[in-house]
Amino acid sequence: MSRSIPEEDIRDILDIKAYEELGLDQAMDYVISYSEVDTTAEEREFHIFVAQPEVLESLFMPVKEQTKYLDLIIPAPLLYKALYKREILQDRGVHCFVYFNTYDASVTFYSNGEYLYSKSIDFSLEHMYDKYCELVGEKVDEKEFFTVLESEGLKTTDSTYQQNLMKIFGEVFITINDIIIYVKRAFKLESIDNMFIGSVQGPIIGLDDYSENYLGLQSADFNFDYHISSNEWYTDQLQYLMLLSSLDYLEDEASVVNLTMFPRPPSFVNRASGQFIIATVAAISLGLAYPLVYLVGSYANDAKIYALKIQDNKLSAEANKYKQILGKKKKIISGLDKRIANLYRTYNGKTKTLTSIYDKKVNYRLKSEIFYMIANDLAKHDVHVDMIHTKDNTLWLSLISSNDRKLTELIKDISHRHFKELNSIDIELIKKDPKSAYYKGLLKVELR
Repeated sequence: MSRSIPEEDIRDILDIKAYEELGLDQAMDYVISYSEVDTTAEEREFHIFVAQPEVLESLFMPVKEQTKYLDLIIPAPLLYKALYKREILQDRGVHCFVYFNTYDASVTFYSNGEYLYSKSIDFSLEHMYDKYCELVGEKVDEKEFFTVLESEGLKTTDSTYQQNLMKIFGEVFITINDIIIYVKRAFKLESIDNMFIGSVQGPIIGLDDYSENYLGLQSADFNFDYHISSNEWYTDQLQYLMLLSSLDYLEDEASVVNLTMFPRPPSFVNRASGQFIIATVAAISLGLAYPLVYLVGSYANDAKIYALKIQDNKLSAEANKYKQILGKKKKIISGLDKRIANLYRTYNGKTKTLTSIYDKKVNYRLKSEIFYMIANDLAKHDVHVDMIHTKDNTLWLSLISSNDRKLTELIKDISHRHFKELNSIDIELIKKDPKSAYYKGLLKVELR
């Protein structure tokens, strides 16, 4: 967003951009909050956080019914900001936080103490339990599974648990590695300096060494308060971070992203019920005091009434004059409102046109770039093409190769390296040409 935009217009513009650029349903109301990125670039940058009201109600209504209100609902990836604000972590380099919750798991990145990127992954603790039962082919006692995971982790002496847990976390780190590759490319990062891994159940023994060997990154337990012995009860680290974030909120409400729908009511004096009670008490007090001052007040009132009648006649004449002036001004305002409405419609039309032109010029990706990348892959795997056909975003290639293995390796390479640019890639049949020693196949590639 341009830095020339007035501060009072920021929220309205961000709300409009959220609906336009995130594809939100125009007929629905969303809870929207934002935080600004600390940057020296020419334009201002913002992280926008959006929640559906019905989702917030389903998650927090049981709590709200007990507490009557919720001051703060903060997106989980922003909780790590408290670590840098209180200098628990140094705000230098790029840090990756991996956290396994009961029904959710996430990977979050911070660069120089500022939130960068986060993504949920389908490896919650419940998902790991279901996956383990699937691997062993039977329903394992859930309490036993989590006891082994908490107390022994990947260094368990039970070979069945160890082998299957290593398989599960192998899949976990394949997913995390893909996210790291994307983040480094998208944000032009040279490396990830530190990784912190934890869970709601506490540190998973052996996971640090396993992740460091698998990803080649220095990692540590997700534990920032103190070292917990096996005899002490573990407290979820996110609970500590939520406490620190709530203290930041008390110091400056605007400094924390807040998605709450259940704010605390205004003070007693500012409530309608409070004002009614105050007014009632005041009226009763006046009613009780009135008889005592009636005699004295009645004489004073007669004198005031006479003076006010004279003043009323003068003011009535002046009021009539101003009513006429106001009538004329209202007609002028009505005309200006109609003119503003017409200009607003014209402005909206031009805005939509410019947005459409900008999107086509900036976001449209030339097909020639895709053709160039695929051509490089064809040359790399010694595969030739005797026919190319395109329609809309779909590309058909008739492939020829001396070995059917080269065709399959080509498809795997394209799928792995260019999956962000493709919706799908498929080859229905690979067959050998009976008139020659070559293999042929028809490759279908659907571009994004």
